[in-house]
Amino acid sequence: MSKASDSLHDALPLLALKILARRGPLHGYGITGHIQAMSDERLRPEEGSLYPALHRMEEAGWIEAEWVVTEKKRRARVYAITVRGRKELEAAEARWRSASAAIQQVLQRA
Repeated sequence: MSKASDSLHDALPLLALKILARRGPLHGYGITGHIQAMSDERLRPEEGSLYPALHRMEEAGWIEAEWVVTEKKRRARVYAITVRGRKELEAAEARWRSASAAIQQVLQRA
């Protein structure tokens, strides 16, 4: 990720799961594009961060992947969220909201 988003490295799985839950199966480039667009280009995951995260999520059973041939006749690996991934997404969103609220509370009281 870029310097502006180094601190969000741990949020990448959460963001990818949320996008896959809402948008359906996507390839890595599509996930990256959605993160960039929805963050007004402030978050720019790099391949060196995204693909290892996708691989870890696949190993954890949160996503599944399959090779497809695109309309441009290119092979692409497409990722889809699993039932286990949806449960992880719910838990991760709750953890993120709790941590964000605690951080906001400290910022307000400091």
